[in-house]
Amino acid sequence: MEKPQDNINEYEQARLVKLEKLKELGVDPYGGKFEGTEALSDIAAKYDPDNEEQIVKGAGRIVLLRDIGSLKFITLRDWTGDLQIGLNKKRMDEQSWAIAKHLDLGDIVGAEGLLGKTKKGETTIWVTNLSFLCKATLPPPEKRHGLQDVDLRYRMRYVDLFSNTEVMDTFKNRVAIVQSLRDHLKAKNFMEVETPMMQSIAGGAAARPFITHHNALDMELYLRIAPELYLKRLLVGGMERVFEVNRNFRNEGISTHHNPEFTMCEVYQAYGDYNDMMDLTEAIVCELVKQRSDNMQLEFDGQMIDYSQPWARKTYADLFNEHVGIDITDLPAIRERAQKLEINESGMDDDVVVSEIFEHYVEEKLINPTFIIDYPASLCPLTKRKVDNPNVAERFELMVSGMEIANAYTELNDPAIQEENFRKQLRGQEETMAMMDDDFVNALKYGMPPAGGLGIGIDRLVMLMTNSPSIRDVILFPLMRPTEN
Repeated sequence: MEKPQDNINEYEQARLVKLEKLKELGVDPYGGKFEGTEALSDIAAKYDPDNEEQIVKGAGRIVLLRDIGSLKFITLRDWTGDLQIGLNKKRMDEQSWAIAKHLDLGDIVGAEGLLGKTKKGETTIWVTNLSFLCKATLPPPEKRHGLQDVDLRYRMRYVDLFSNTEVMDTFKNRVAIVQSLRDHLKAKNFMEVETPMMQSIAGGAAARPFITHHNALDMELYLRIAPELYLKRLLVGGMERVFEVNRNFRNEGISTHHNPEFTMCEVYQAYGDYNDMMDLTEAIVCELVKQRSDNMQLEFDGQMIDYSQPWARKTYADLFNEHVGIDITDLPAIRERAQKLEINESGMDDDVVVSEIFEHYVEEKLINPTFIIDYPASLCPLTKRKVDNPNVAERFELMVSGMEIANAYTELNDPAIQEENFRKQLRGQEETMAMMDDDFVNALKYGMPPAGGLGIGIDRLVMLMTNSPSIRDVILFPLMRPTEN
């Protein structure tokens, strides 16, 4: 037998000794195909007290092990839940009992046997055949507390998932949320599409991109910051209702609300406008809430959020006046307030100063779902202006608990105005590497129907639906700073 390595701790060494013992028994410690298994939750649910001949077969990771000599009680865990198995020397063949002597917490085993109850009433598989499927050579976290260190939980999600059942539930919820959103859109005749992740021009939003290089073509490419301009090309091509659920990449900061790689759902509807997008957003989110609450209320980060309809729709100007206490047209007073907030406003456009103050005073006050509508036009280069007021753009942002969840426009489809807006937007944005997308302007010249467009932040939506205070809690593998060697 090979000696355990000298550079590992005593716990791993002890497990490696057991691994070698299993090999001596002729057992592959890393198992193989194990057919005929059922989910542990399904096995537990099918228990029938009137049927004493229920033979079942399940598999999972050992999360609890009680050894009382000739009797062992083990709790197995799969992704549906936990179930106890009982190992009784009298019920098992010699090989299975020999395997049982070398079990540890964290090992993965298969169990076949009679489904019954213990004297204490716990549903249990009384094992006749035990199959070893994988030896865990590192011990799992202490069973009472799981993996608690937040940084380690994000770095070692593979341990976090099996040791903290609420984490597994969060990510199963995420899958269900995205599926519900897809089903809702497809029921309304939206078609799911895919657009390029690598783009020759970083467009669709004002953000710093990640840059890569294509060797064969010897050209720089950008990981997309938004799919918007490609999806609107599809409107030009005649795809009248499209959506995409996929990644965006922005080379910017990390916080509880931001991850450089994040998931968006973008939706475009020909012959619609931002009012249609408001109705669609409210319907999608309320459907998700109804699946989780009888009274349309969900807790998030210590507050109860009331999603009862109809949701508030308030103009940007009215909210500014309400929470800042200054009329949005009183620019001298606005700049004076900016100076008091130590905002370097001297070189900023008026509407940018307004935006800085709006973000400071207003957004955190919007707890229940609120549509902020009708933004200053200069902040929205891809948005159609209101017919009766060209200084205002038909745009909304949905705020919940002070956090932006969705952003939508009545889409601009005039190629001349779009080209002019792009040129204005590019001034002073050299640091973002923004460039004019001439091909998009050219596409608009072929004619894009009037349309509404919507972007929903999937990660933040999942945060709300699962009461997860950090975006890292809802991303399986969030970006982390490298550890020191």
